[in-house]
Amino acid sequence: MRITIEVKVAAPIEQVWKAWTSPSDIQQWNAASEDWHCPSAEIDLSHGGKFSYRMEAKDGSIGFDFEGTFTKVVPYDLIEFALADERLVAVEFAEGDETVTVRESFDAESINSGEQQRQGWQAILDRFAHHVESKNLS
Repeated sequence: MRITIEVKVAAPIEQVWKAWTSPSDIQQWNAASEDWHCPSAEIDLSHGGKFSYRMEAKDGSIGFDFEGTFTKVVPYDLIEFALADERLVAVEFAEGDETVTVRESFDAESINSGEQQRQGWQAILDRFAHHVESKNLS
């Protein structure tokens, strides 16, 4: 099953791209809820480059590494990668008049329901938009 989610971000494409690809930004938005965080993020944004984002409950009770390998990078347009479990993900950046639409399509995993996965990934994407827009206002 393939799942697609999206969000519109009221910011310039350069700012959206930087927030998506900068480890210091990733650490600020890459969590599905307030009781989780991303204490570390490493990224080599190039074809064949790897990334690893540590995601943990703030109370330390559980955590995991979200990692994979980039298979295609088109600056300000498209990022494709394969996760460590070989599921494929595509992130598209579509510039509009005053917003950038960020659309993620990913292969679902078999442990959680499709709806749970959609909600979790959408929550992270919504946090991303909020992070970018709050930086854009300052």
